[in-house]
Amino acid sequence: MANPIPARNVWEETAVPAPPLAPLVNDGVAEVLVVGGGYLGLTAALHLAEAGTDAILLDAEAPGWGASGRNGGQIIPGLKYDPGELEAMFGPEVGARIGRFAGATADAVFGLVERHGLACEARRTAWVQALHAEAALERARRRADDWQRRGAPVELLDRAGVAAIAGTDIYRGAFVDRRAGALQPLSYARELARVALAHGARLHAGQRVTALERQGLGWTATTAQGRRIRAQRVIVATNAYSDRLVPGLAPSVVAANSLQIATAPIPPALRPTLLPGGEVLSDTRRIIRYWRLDGEGRLLLGGRGPYREPGPEADWAHIVRDLRKLFPALAGIPVTHRWGGRVAIHPDYMPRLHRPEPGLTVAIGCQGRGIGLQTAMGIELARLDRDPRAEPILPVTPIRPIPFHAFKALGVTATITLYRALDRLGIG
Repeated sequence: MANPIPARNVWEETAVPAPPLAPLVNDGVAEVLVVGGGYLGLTAALHLAEAGTDAILLDAEAPGWGASGRNGGQIIPGLKYDPGELEAMFGPEVGARIGRFAGATADAVFGLVERHGLACEARRTAWVQALHAEAALERARRRADDWQRRGAPVELLDRAGVAAIAGTDIYRGAFVDRRAGALQPLSYARELARVALAHGARLHAGQRVTALERQGLGWTATTAQGRRIRAQRVIVATNAYSDRLVPGLAPSVVAANSLQIATAPIPPALRPTLLPGGEVLSDTRRIIRYWRLDGEGRLLLGGRGPYREPGPEADWAHIVRDLRKLFPALAGIPVTHRWGGRVAIHPDYMPRLHRPEPGLTVAIGCQGRGIGLQTAMGIELARLDRDPRAEPILPVTPIRPIPFHAFKALGVTATITLYRALDRLGIG
């Protein structure tokens, strides 16, 4: 019988210490209230404070508690759609603007890391998108051509090229983007919190905002502990952990679970065969797999989890099977950690910017690329707060709940079963 895998998040065990946060013992007043302490909220609070805006951030748990402290630590620029596709979707001007923004999201992360000296093990290497089928290879050729025409450092690898990086020979080729990289995701969140505090933002943990009420020209937020914060403007940055605070917001996205496992550190003799340049990798299967090595040489492998909240170890069994199938040379290396978190996904895989009422701004939808996208969106929200007449990069849209969202679990479960079957058959 296999040894049980402890329910432990490797990032919590290897992260830098969290900065001390003062308790919120009294009601308060601020120019801007930020609800949510992930990358989006923290980056917005930091840039607001840098601009001299009095900002207060409240999180129901602690900075980095949600997806920002549970993801794979892969910094991947771009969106599901390539620049040409975005221009076709939104028109040449708006589409080009979104494409430039999307292509620079990794730059936003590395720029912050360098400017503030963030201790988060950041390294700029490459993202390898491993191609599982001929149809994926054709799409990758179009993607590479599109980005190369815009000067991006991207390329294609053949079967042998991707095998030398991925550590497995099952893929037909790969799309490689050298704007990408990796970091320790929880350390990044905690370091953003540290520098936001240093620049004058007020951050408070354990303060779930349960009500937002528009009063006059401003807003009053009430927390579960009964504290009240009055602010001129509010930014909601709760993403996949959204609740009923903003009507219609939670059912406007699918909060999918992404699960990961980590092995014990891989022996040095085997490391040259697996992501030798520190690359990060994900594939093009419908039920995506992704992996990387952490700073101590552990292999971290992730994939889709159940729609419900994961719990028993059996929920991770398919990821362990993938590990043993992909990397037989690691058969003797134990799996030591398993954890998961939610990912906010829209049906069209596009992030959203909402302004449901004057003074209330919502950004939502990390689409599985949250480190870069949410960092860049936080910077964007601070820019829009400084200049309300500025043109947003993303179009402002109304909140639209997904029809029959309450029954989404049944549809997602059935779809995952179908997609796994198609992936096993190699159908692109």
